[in-house]
Amino acid sequence: MAKMEDRLDTMAQRLDEINEKMMDPSVVGDRRQMSKLGREANELTPIIEVYNEYKTATAELADAKELLKESDAEIIEMAKLEISELEPRIEEYVSKLELLLVPTDPNDSHNAFVEIRGAAGGDEANIFAGDLFRMYSKYADSKGWRIEVSDAEDSEAGGFSIICFKVTGQHAYGTLKYESGSHRVQRVPKTESQGRIQTSTATVLVYPELDEEDFDIDMNDLEIETMRASGAGGQHVNKTDSAVRIVHKPTGIVVKCQDGRSQHENRATALATIAARVKEERQREIDMKNDAERKTKIGTGDRAEKIRTYNYPQNRVTDHRIGYSVNQLDRIIDGRLEDLMNALSTADQQAKLAGESL
Repeated sequence: MAKMEDRLDTMAQRLDEINEKMMDPSVVGDRRQMSKLGREANELTPIIEVYNEYKTATAELADAKELLKESDAEIIEMAKLEISELEPRIEEYVSKLELLLVPTDPNDSHNAFVEIRGAAGGDEANIFAGDLFRMYSKYADSKGWRIEVSDAEDSEAGGFSIICFKVTGQHAYGTLKYESGSHRVQRVPKTESQGRIQTSTATVLVYPELDEEDFDIDMNDLEIETMRASGAGGQHVNKTDSAVRIVHKPTGIVVKCQDGRSQHENRATALATIAARVKEERQREIDMKNDAERKTKIGTGDRAEKIRTYNYPQNRVTDHRIGYSVNQLDRIIDGRLEDLMNALSTADQQAKLAGESL
């Protein structure tokens, strides 16, 4: 515990330094530095809050043990009662701190980019992609996050063949990163006259927004073109060449942004998005080399390859990675994801404590 306390003392000192810096007029005027310091403070604060509670409890325990030396039987009895309450509480604080000190992804505090694509199942897969987008939109709204759609290709039957958006908010990527993968839906399509259940899939890819100083992409590797925006929408659609399409030639990654108010805005969004996508792809390649058996984040979209199943006839959602299953599909598809997200985060922390990964 002594080593853990030394580490926590260093973190508490760092949090004090950050708070002082964030009151410095020269720092307050630097938006980028304030954002970076704010993210670090948000990561440290919950840890130090628990640590302070732990220190208060251990100090009270030490005082209570001192009272055992008194000659007054009533005082000794009160001290024993206090000790019996404090010792299990301190054990809980230690357990919490061990979890909180599990190494975290430095990108967890960043905003997130999300791509949802209809996969196996034709029109029903695209409709399901639309359902997932609404689910995440409602969840983001409940968290006070903001969603900005950068590109969307509507499906004639409803939903989207692809929709790309940015989620801006505290710990957005750290929360949503577990959503990357193939999502499977089992239900009777509206077009099915015989009442037969169909299985369809949509893939979700989540990756973090990078800090501007991390934009290490080589502009010579990019092919940038402008075009007229397509689809229903604002005043610029089909009137000006405001849409921007960028191809990263070495990887073949393509990003298209058309929902901004101007070509300049779409270009900036597209550059930020493709830089994040390329970094994500590089990390995926590293992970694949380190573990040849590990599958990619989103898989192929095949019906048999899934991280989660949404079973409408039984109103059930099952996350196959952690064995989490609840008969609350109606609540979850309505954006009430907090319990599921907490279960995924807890399972990930426990896996890391065991030296594994989710």
